[in-house]
Amino acid sequence: MRLFFKEHALLIALNILQFASILIIYWLDGYRNLLPALYAIFIGFFLLACYLFYQYFSRRAFYQRLSRPLETLDESLQKSGQHPVSEALNELLRSQYKHYQQQINTIGKEREEHLKLMDHWVHQMKTPISVIELTAQSLDEPDSSSIREETERMKTGLNTILYMARLRTIEQDFHIKPIHLESLVHEVNGENKRFYIRNKVYPKVEERTEGLTVQTDEKWLFFILTQLVLNAVKYSAGKSNSILISIYEREKEAVLEVQDFGVGIPEEDKKRIFDAFYTGENGRKFRESTGMGLYLIKEAVEHLHHRIEFESQVGEGTTFRVVFSETQNLTTM
Repeated sequence: MRLFFKEHALLIALNILQFASILIIYWLDGYRNLLPALYAIFIGFFLLACYLFYQYFSRRAFYQRLSRPLETLDESLQKSGQHPVSEALNELLRSQYKHYQQQINTIGKEREEHLKLMDHWVHQMKTPISVIELTAQSLDEPDSSSIREETERMKTGLNTILYMARLRTIEQDFHIKPIHLESLVHEVNGENKRFYIRNKVYPKVEERTEGLTVQTDEKWLFFILTQLVLNAVKYSAGKSNSILISIYEREKEAVLEVQDFGVGIPEEDKKRIFDAFYTGENGRKFRESTGMGLYLIKEAVEHLHHRIEFESQVGEGTTFRVVFSETQNLTTM
């Protein structure tokens, strides 16, 4: 209604000015019997009101469509009337919709090609890194350890890049199945044993609920736990010689917990630790931080329909928990 009156405000004002001018001309001409003129003006306003009434109700769907924002892109294809202006608007929106869909398809193909390129590049890089590691084994210490340390950093960086690329199509990358949490924890610890030794920080596994398994994607959970472990060790090195990985059930939910006893997270950084590329105060002290690990964890956990929780105290350490809503117990199966 408001849009309709805005569109016809000039027409209404022009008619009022026209009728007022007629009365003034009659009056200045000496014609004092204004009743016929007033009757004619009344008829004019009546016809104007009928015209406006017809215009509004015949194009009400058109005005409502212009006044209400679209909730979905498909709503732009809905018709808003048979009038020429409505048909022109419908044709414009259809053309825009078609153009928009073409752009989406083009961008989708480009992203898919980019993902394939990144995946291919990461796997290509892993081969020479493995060759370097094998070559380093034949060298004397400390050269051998130094080279393997750098190759491990390279592999960690490559995996981060790979998972960043896969995050764009994470819904198509899921393979949900029962995962035994204790086995996964031992697998992650075995994969990172040299990292533990190098930093002189060692994991302690506490399985409070035995045989706990969850429905999730093994590859993404392995990545999530690895990132949490790497962070826990990195921010504990030099302050504590251990981290604690706990598996337990809490209110019918499985919990995978990683606790360190390191530097802790400053209060001003807690609200932004899951933001992409945010490193915070600790990230500036530990130069290897990219600010992407916790961001990827948050995104993956949400897509898997799990939850991520954390607690931290400066100087005392940090605890991260991955909470699973559906659990099973292997001892009862």
